[in-house]
Parts: sequence; structure tokens; C-alpha cells
Amino acid sequence: MDKSIRVVFISLLSLTLMSGCVSLKKMQQNAGGIRFKVTPEVLETHAGKVDVAVNGIFPGKYFDKKAMLTATPVLRYEGGETVLPPVTLQGEKVRDNYRVISYNAGGNFSYKELFPYREEMRKSDLVMKMEARRGTKHVTLAPVTIARGILATNTLMAVTPKALTGVSREANTTGKYDPAIDPFQRIVPDEMIADITYLINSAALRKEETTSGDVRNYLEYTKEAHKDDKKEVKKVEVSAYASPDGSLDLNTDLASKREKTSTAFVEEQMKKAQVEANLRTRYTPEDWEGFREMLEKSNIQDKDLILRVLSMYTDPEVREREIKNLSSAFTQVADEVLPKLRRAKLLTSVNIIGKSDEEIVAIAESNPSSLNQAELLYAATLTSDDDKKMKIYKAFTSIYPTDWRGPNNVGMVLASQLKYGEAKPWFEKAESLKRDEPVIKNNLGTIALFENDLARAEEYFGAASGLGNEVNYNLGLVSIRKGDYNRANQYFRSEADPNTALVKLISGNYNGALSDLEDYDREGCYLKEYLRAVVGARTNQETLVMESLAKAVAINPKAKTLAATDMEFFKYFDNARFKAIVE
Repeated sequence: MDKSIRVVFISLLSLTLMSGCVSLKKMQQNAGGIRFKVTPEVLETHAGKVDVAVNGIFPGKYFDKKAMLTATPVLRYEGGETVLPPVTLQGEKVRDNYRVISYNAGGNFSYKELFPYREEMRKSDLVMKMEARRGTKHVTLAPVTIARGILATNTLMAVTPKALTGVSREANTTGKYDPAIDPFQRIVPDEMIADITYLINSAALRKEETTSGDVRNYLEYTKEAHKDDKKEVKKVEVSAYASPDGSLDLNTDLASKREKTSTAFVEEQMKKAQVEANLRTRYTPEDWEGFREMLEKSNIQDKDLILRVLSMYTDPEVREREIKNLSSAFTQVADEVLPKLRRAKLLTSVNIIGKSDEEIVAIAESNPSSLNQAELLYAATLTSDDDKKMKIYKAFTSIYPTDWRGPNNVGMVLASQLKYGEAKPWFEKAESLKRDEPVIKNNLGTIALFENDLARAEEYFGAASGLGNEVNYNLGLVSIRKGDYNRANQYFRSEADPNTALVKLISGNYNGALSDLEDYDREGCYLKEYLRAVVGARTNQETLVMESLAKAVAINPKAKTLAATDMEFFKYFDNARFKAIVE
């Protein structure tokens, strides 16, 4: 190459390189003209994440046509930083696929990112770090702070899911009170029934009937009930019947005579036993209801046909004629059903008077094994002392080891004390005894929520839906964790505490939040006062901020650290009174 040409080439190359350096330096020097708008202006965390949106705007005559610029958002906080994914931009003469920024007109870019929240991020700076390059040359632009701090108000939720007391949900089909299933009843109705049967067309009492085991038991039951101070005889009744065969006149006379003979027998026996009772008597000429009941319980082949006859006709004579027309069926009816309807029914109804509250409390402390399930569970409701409740429920677990309500209720007491870790094995024990019980599902859900397993907690609470306000409240807590505040508000309709106030606060209902906090009368709750201070900060009530925050710190000194980094109080960070409270 000619020497003069080489000199010119080297000179042109030097000018080109110098031009590249100059343009990058110019971008570096004029970086102050770049503007950033962050939405929201103060970042917020919801459902454990922080959503950030940035709009960057470049002025005209700034972005070199052959340059590229990488912008990297970095969240800086005490003890570390979180580097977010970068965005790359290019000048209009760069052959690549990034967003182009015009040199003459300038331009803008949009950036969105979602990143996990950590507590140390409360007091932080979101900084935009930028590097420009052209060819092999590059310069670092001055970092720009584009946002300060992260609002983490929703993380103030108190993890206080509500456990349920174990109550039996089984259907009692016995028709009599069962303390193993039914809740405690101080007055329990009870009765004894016995039948005296008669021969066809006869009202004469037979010795084998009046001395039968059922009749002897009935008389003894009535006698003992009269003597027992814990029993009140409500009614002694004799009801006599004739079977629905034969003429109505005959059966009316027959039933009347049976009522007289059976009543005389009962009166004599009551007198011997010195039982004073207001004896009631009645008779029914034709016992069609009894006929229907016995027929339904029988194995008679054509019983459905006979029952249809009963439903079709109301006239007793027509009924009897139509049934007798079913000759084979009527033979079975005459042998198996009608003899049982020729009877007098003896009935004694009593009220069993249970133990008084004082008696139950004393026995629960001294000899709990002498109480039945209903009484022992009821004893625990007669005290507000958790230690006494725990002692009763543990005694129940020992005395009735296969009843799920014992371990469930032990866990419930622990959960009410916010000792969810200790409650967990008790709820699991209850589930091993009764797997599909909705009460236990709710209580296992409280453990899952405490362990921050939202999916499992929601599954458990869903399986317990319909049990009442406690389950709805728990679903409300899940909704807060998921950032669904509208749904949380719906679940919280019947409650008023710091969590319900928190949801109203986040939703902008500040009067509602203050009202819920005012209605919450639990003493020594720092969160109640802390949230009042947050409402004060959002509504520019400095007095409310300072007074409430001072109360919160007095209850729980850890609130100092929380408030000192809480962006809700950002405008008070340099306030002397605020500093005196949190430092």
C-alpha cells in the first residue's frame, strides 16, 4: 500500500474510533435526560410477589444510531441486592432484534417483571444500572434510583386460623338419647312400652300376658322412676285396640272392654307399688295405623298390594273387604299381623334429670371416668381456663380412646393459644380415628396455613365448607395470602379483628378498618394499634399515627423495627417524634 494512502486510512480509522468514543461519552454525560416512570410509584408486595412496571423515556438527539444500551433494574437493600432481568435497546443503525430508539425523535421502552418478596426488601432502592456500547467500546452510565421501598402491609396478616371443637355429626337413628353421639342434655326424655295381647273377640286378661317379662319390666321401670329423685314421671297411659277385622260396632265394644280390663290391671299394680300417677286411658276401635306399621315391617309377599289398598280406600269396611279378597295374602295377615293388634299398650314417659353444672365440674375434676361422653365434653365448656379444658379433654382421650373428639379438642385448645405446631399431632390422631370428619379437615387446614401450604389449606377448608363462620374466616386468611382481597372481604362479613381491618385498609375502606379495630376488644394486641397507625398515615392524621404507634411499641417492642422500615411511614422517617418512638 502506498505510504500516503496508509496514512489516510489510519487517520480515518482513528477518527471513526474517536467518533465512537465521543458518542458513548456523550450518552454517558447526558444520561440525566433519561426519565423513568415506575408503576406503582412505591412498589407493593401481594401474594409473596412484587410486580414492577417501568417506562423508560429517551429524549431526542440522545441515543447514538450505532449504539446499544443494556438497562438492568437492581433492588438494593441492607445485606444484599436482587438483580432483575435486563432490557437491551439499540440505535436505529444496529442490525439486531432489540427495541429501537430513534436518534432524532428519541423513544421509550416498557418493562415488567415479577419477583419474590423478602422481608429485608421493605426498606430498599430500585436502581437502574445502564451500560452503553458501540462496537468494542463501552461505558457505564451513572445508576439512577427510580423507586424507593416496598409496601408490605398485607404481610401484617396475623396467622390465626380458627380450629373447631369436636362435636358428633352422626345421625342418631335410635330415637333415644345417646350420650356417645348426642350433645349434653340435662333433661332427657325416656319411656317404656309393653303390650298385653288378647285373644280374638276377647277382653279377658291372661296370666301369661300380665306376668310376661315385658310387662314385669314395664312395671318395675315405672316404680323405680317414681322413687328416683333424678326422674320425673310425665305420663302413664293405657291405650287399648281392636284389630281391623270384624264389624266396627263389635270392635268398638271390644276395644272399650279391653281398655277397662287393662286399666284396672295397671291401677292395681300402681297401687301395690305406691306409685302416684295420673293415669290416662283411651281406646281405638280399629287400629289401622298399627296395621300399616306392622305390615310395612313384615315379610308378607303381597304387602305392597295391601298397602296400596290402604291408600286407596278410607272406609274401614271397604278396606277390610278388599283385603279379604286377597285370599292368600289375608291368610298371612290373619296369622302374623292381626293377633298383635288385639292389645293394650302400656306407656310410661319420664324425664331423666341430669347432673347440675356444679356436680359435673366437681366430678370432672375428681372422677372423670364416671361421666359419659356428653357430660365430660360439656364439663369443658363450663370453664374458660385453658389448662382445665386441656385436663378434661386429655382425660376424655384416655377414657374414650376411640372417640375422635378427645384428641381433636386437645388440639383445638392448643390452636386457640396459637400453638399450631403442638396441635398438629393431636389433629392427625383425630383424623386417624375418623378420616372424613369435616371438623377435623378444618383443623388440619389451620396447620397447613400455619405452615404456609396454601394449596393444602384451601383444600382442607373447602372440605369443611358449610360448618360456619370459623371456616369462612379461615378461607378469608387464605384469600389474603393469595392477594384476593375482595374475596377475603366476603368471607369476613361476620368478623371484626385486625385481619378483617387489614383487608379493609388495603381496599381503601379506612373507616371500615377503624371500625373493625374498635370492635376488637382483645387486650394486648399490638397489631390493632399498629394498623390504626397505618390508617393514620394513609389519611394524614399525624396524631393518630404517633399515639397508636407508641401504644403498639409499648405492647410489643419489636414493632419498632417493623415501623422503622415500613414504607407506610416513609414521610415520617425524618420526624423527630417518630424517631423517638422507633429508635
